[in-house]
Amino acid sequence: MDDGAVVTQGTPLVTGTVDVPKFDREGLIAALRADQAGKSTFPEFVSASWRAGVVRHDMDFNARTCRYYGSNDEEYIEEYPIVEVT
Repeated sequence: MDDGAVVTQGTPLVTGTVDVPKFDREGLIAALRADQAGKSTFPEFVSASWRAGVVRHDMDFNARTCRYYGSNDEEYIEEYPIVEVT
């Protein structure tokens, strides 16, 4: 922004001490497909990803991939096609 950086904090997924869900590859893929189909909001996608055991993700814009990680370094890589903007 012109006057500096900004941040918007959403509603926390959890509060206090909780067990991290086990990594659920199929649950994550279901959350991704629902989001890609426009059937979920971003907060709903983040919540579904958490329930699928995702604790972080890394975007690689050059490779057009996103890696989703579980707490025990499990991972799922989603690849994205090139989009031509005309």
